[in-house]
Amino acid sequence: MFDFINLEYATKTVFPPKEKIFNSLNYVPLDKIKVVIIGQDPYHTYGQADGLAFSCANGTPQPSLTNIFKEISSDLGLTMSGKTQLDNWAKQGVLLLNTSLTVVQGQPTSHSKCGWQTIIREIVKIINKCNQPIVFMLWGGHAKGFINILDNPNHLILTSAHPSPLSAYNGFFGCKHFSKCNTFLTQNGLTPIDWQL
Repeated sequence: MFDFINLEYATKTVFPPKEKIFNSLNYVPLDKIKVVIIGQDPYHTYGQADGLAFSCANGTPQPSLTNIFKEISSDLGLTMSGKTQLDNWAKQGVLLLNTSLTVVQGQPTSHSKCGWQTIIREIVKIINKCNQPIVFMLWGGHAKGFINILDNPNHLILTSAHPSPLSAYNGFFGCKHFSKCNTFLTQNGLTPIDWQL
């Protein structure tokens, strides 16, 4: 698989930058994970993908991120700053993991069948085995496909529609995942996530 990925980077424009492919894993050590949010694949337009699911490097939020911010504001009463990079969440223990870690410019899901999903599934299995309480936020059918491997009773599994404009009104808005997450963390003696950027 990695021979294929290296060839893609050598011959095409691929996101995120190669040194940021594993950015989400580099930010959060396994024993520090508090929350796992599973996205699909990186943004496929120039300057946006930074290796963290839903994060926008260039300051221009994509519609899904805008809807995530709307739900945070509604759920927690927070005013979001306009920052679109989510590294502050990652530093607090939020693993922003895509099921494909690379994508060709202008071609969404172009690397979805090259082997990434098998790797990510194994990573999620490892996280599931951790004893510390972890909140899994599974948004949309793609992310909900991981439910069958999340069987550790220490964890909280939250599901909803995806935050994209096509589905956000079908159950993402009003899901209150962010307050539910922080309540669970507090009940388990952990510092809640500061979702304000």
